[in-house]
Amino acid sequence: MPFNETQVPDLGKAPTASDIILKFIRDSIADGSLDEGEPIRQDDVARLFNVSKIPVREALKRLESEGLVAFQRNRGAVVTTLSEPEIAQVFETRAILESNAIRLSVPHMTPETFAEAEAFCDAFAKETDVAQWSALNWQFHSRLYQDAQRPFLIRTIRSVNDRLERYLRIQLALSHGQGTADREHREILAACRAGDAERASGLVQAHIMGACSSLLHHLPGAKG
Repeated sequence: MPFNETQVPDLGKAPTASDIILKFIRDSIADGSLDEGEPIRQDDVARLFNVSKIPVREALKRLESEGLVAFQRNRGAVVTTLSEPEIAQVFETRAILESNAIRLSVPHMTPETFAEAEAFCDAFAKETDVAQWSALNWQFHSRLYQDAQRPFLIRTIRSVNDRLERYLRIQLALSHGQGTADREHREILAACRAGDAERASGLVQAHIMGACSSLLHHLPGAKG
């Protein structure tokens, strides 16, 4: 009897236990449920998902490679802490990567690019959930980089953004920065529509470093 291939699920695309656990821990770090310096107990996570410690360890190793988790002697895996200079360096890396990504992307953008990016922009402006702000912010930015056709670059940018997500939520919430971000997003989109790659690149650079300055100003213990 021949198989009906259309009814066979692609197990290669199905998320593994490690994938699901990784997303759960990453989201918990981003929303502050897991605080900086807090240990992540493998036994507790394994019990929560009713799995062995093997997929938990795999997820934590992947999070370590992203810079979100560090393994310490006698403590196991803990949520990493970034100092203010380290935060600034990660933002600088974002600015370098993303300003170049959009410069490469602009010449290949289509009406579909602009329509989809504008839809993300509009959704961001109307959203009231801080967790959704960061998701929509990423969707807007990544859509503008997609036409560069540099998948490795986009994955690298995504990894850098993951390191900053919990701080971006702080920045947007404490600085009431949604309005500023929305205005800057629309300026970037207008430059893309005009086909001005250099202006779009400069606006992305200023947008990211402006968010960095705002964040550092609003972090606990900041002066001024």
